[in-house]
Amino acid sequence: MHVVRTFGHLVGGTLLVSGTSIGVGMLALPVATAAGGFFPALSVYILCWLFMLCTGLLILEACIWMPKEANLITLTSRLLGKWGKVSCWILYLFLFSCLMVAHVTGGGDVVKQLSQDNLSSWLSTLLYVVVFAPVVYLGTLWVDRLNLILMSGVILTYLLFVSTSISHVEPTLLLRVDWSKAWLALPVVFTAFGYQSLIPTLYNYMNRNIAKVRFAIILGITIPLFIYVIWEFLILGIIPYEGHGGLREALATGASAVSPLGGYVHNKTLLTFGRAFSFFALTTSFLGIAIAFVDFLSDGLKVKKTPLHKFGLCLLIFGIPTIITWINPHLFLIALGLAGGYGVAILLGAFPILMVWAGRYYQGHSLLHQQLPGGKLTLVLLMLFVLIELYITI
Repeated sequence: MHVVRTFGHLVGGTLLVSGTSIGVGMLALPVATAAGGFFPALSVYILCWLFMLCTGLLILEACIWMPKEANLITLTSRLLGKWGKVSCWILYLFLFSCLMVAHVTGGGDVVKQLSQDNLSSWLSTLLYVVVFAPVVYLGTLWVDRLNLILMSGVILTYLLFVSTSISHVEPTLLLRVDWSKAWLALPVVFTAFGYQSLIPTLYNYMNRNIAKVRFAIILGITIPLFIYVIWEFLILGIIPYEGHGGLREALATGASAVSPLGGYVHNKTLLTFGRAFSFFALTTSFLGIAIAFVDFLSDGLKVKKTPLHKFGLCLLIFGIPTIITWINPHLFLIALGLAGGYGVAILLGAFPILMVWAGRYYQGHSLLHQQLPGGKLTLVLLMLFVLIELYITI
């Protein structure tokens, strides 16, 4: 029984990392990277995957130094001081507000598509939120269990979509290359690999077992890389960049990668698989981000997780994005670009580097559980990459 419980935690933790990454960002990736072309997009993917893997391990290292139930607010407060804590609050609220808006917008859109436009936009959005918000209220264990089911749905619908769409790929569409525009997709790609905010929650959920959390991070973030590459191959190989209903038009209108499929693939089964995959991918990420948001606010506001307090937190994190989406339902790519370009780059990119630098070299925390080799040189190179991303965003 102990082996089953241990293995279950390991699988659940890995899938939570993957599920948090594979979400709303994935639906935007082919649209955001289409201007550069398929092969330049691969280079951007690999660089972002490596960077986000490194910063995830840095947050794990910082968590080891902290007391139980510590979240990003506690980490930044103890390692970066008062201004670090204030900055973390501002960036976290900005990032997760953008992500929640993007998820609620995307989720409502997918529900509307699955209903074959029989539901209105506002009702589709409300239905999506009302169904899944209670799971987050019930806590990490419930999110983990539902996430296992949803990840099964992700895998099944993904395989069905791949198998039915592969014959529609036009290899010549994949040969288009424009390196000058490839790097403009960095903000959205950053978002697609974002999972680090989940690590403090995951570390406590997995009983502070460093080896298991490290394994979950490495495998959990590598799975999305392979899924993204195949997804990119299919979408860019089926939908041309130029022309009516192409990816360039989708980029201009803020649409997801699934939206233009119907204009080029007249196959209802394939379209259904694509929309079902979108639903599962969105929801796994939605739940992971929402539960991390609840834990962050609980830690930052020093609110105990009583039923009443948890209800208030859930009402806050689900209610505001829903209202914003009702006001403007076309914020999908805008919210993701802002989230990745500034929020992910600074909060989940620069902050882990600064926290570990401060912990290792100023506060003298033990290097016994150092998670990333290379010392100061590695940290400097990682920070340089953050600055390049911010420059591109600006």
